[in-house]
Amino acid sequence: MSSLFISCGQKDHKLDKSIYPLELRKEWPEIDIPVNNPMSIASVEFGKQLFFDRRLSVDSTVSCANCHKSEFGFADATPLSVGVKGRLGFRNSGSLTNVAYLPYFNRDGGVRTLDRFSLVPIEDHDEMNLNLLVMRDRFSEDQSYIDQAKVIYNRRPDAFAISRALASYLRTFISDNSPYDKYVYGGDSTALNENQKRGYDLFFGNKAKCSTCHTGINLTNYQFENNGLYANYNGKDRGRQRVTDNPDDEGKFRVANLRNIALTAPYMHDGSLPDLESVLDHYGNHGSNHAMKNSIIDQIIITDSEKQDLISFLEALTDIEFIQSSKFKRTIPIKF
Repeated sequence: MSSLFISCGQKDHKLDKSIYPLELRKEWPEIDIPVNNPMSIASVEFGKQLFFDRRLSVDSTVSCANCHKSEFGFADATPLSVGVKGRLGFRNSGSLTNVAYLPYFNRDGGVRTLDRFSLVPIEDHDEMNLNLLVMRDRFSEDQSYIDQAKVIYNRRPDAFAISRALASYLRTFISDNSPYDKYVYGGDSTALNENQKRGYDLFFGNKAKCSTCHTGINLTNYQFENNGLYANYNGKDRGRQRVTDNPDDEGKFRVANLRNIALTAPYMHDGSLPDLESVLDHYGNHGSNHAMKNSIIDQIIITDSEKQDLISFLEALTDIEFIQSSKFKRTIPIKF
């Protein structure tokens, strides 16, 4: 265990550089942590301060927490979140639940690493609209941030330090204690009620076919799929095609992580479906016809009563301990 002290005036202040005690279920894989960004108690705390800091936006009105709220599973409750100057974002704000396990970021996979993920909304015109050099100069006037960046990264509070600290904090967003987890991993047969158990069987069965795409610990295969949301994407968000320029990727988006899904309405990349019932109606009706639509969607068969059981199961993916954890509540920044 190592720690460093910074001398400022007549006081010494301690930053703990020991490894952050990230606790994972024994059945879950380890999280990949980059060699150049070790996850320390100090880096996580620094990232937490930044997550709630509105100075990350050009007019100091919007923080990361504005669009990723704990009560909504670290997503937002509107189709498109409001950024600086009242501008609407480009896509529905995705949940940050278990974001450390994603192999790529944004709904189109345009960002490859969590360590760079935060720079996209910071620079985006409709979200935070802050030039990274302006951000560096702004935070270089904050002695607390200067000292933390120096101790943790041996540099100024620049784009590298800011994005890496935010990534360290985001890696703590681990949700693994929902009723579903208690049932599957904890062996508690009473964790799900009868409706939820029927929904569980449907979800993982061959009739509703949900687990064709929604599988693994986060109930996603992380693939890009066209789910038939629209028959025509002219003038609409083309999804993965924006990254690859491949017509075969039109309307394809990363399969959603379903953890805490009951809290993250509205749904789809554009927030066009208001509730879980609308989502299941979409799949039950086989979506719109599009050449790239996943053919499995046309095979889905679910009755109205089965939809209710599926909704009950999806509600069992809500981890109350996670969304209410003090780890994700705003704290007073360190003062040096």
